[in-house]
Amino acid sequence: MNWILLIIAGLFEVAFAFCLGKAKEATGNEMYLWYGSFIITLVISMALLIKVTQHLPIGTAYAIWTGIGAVGTVIIGITVFKEPASFFRLLFLATLIGSIVGLKVVSH
Repeated sequence: MNWILLIIAGLFEVAFAFCLGKAKEATGNEMYLWYGSFIITLVISMALLIKVTQHLPIGTAYAIWTGIGAVGTVIIGITVFKEPASFFRLLFLATLIGSIVGLKVVSH
């Protein structure tokens, strides 16, 4: 169950990065709604991470949490915010995914 919560926490990290990107593009009241969403998703992500680190090694949990956030944010950046998808960017993204899977495999 803790691994599932860790994945959900990582997805909320992606969500708060997405909200930051949308807030940067928005103006007026819409900007404040995106910043409000950022705060809510940030709190949920951190709360889940805190809960998970009570049962999983903190180094592993934090690395996987940030890895999920990094991978998800790059994917959102490419698909939603039209950031470049160069060969080396995708290569290092694949390397990061392999590292996340590797940490899960070697963790207790």
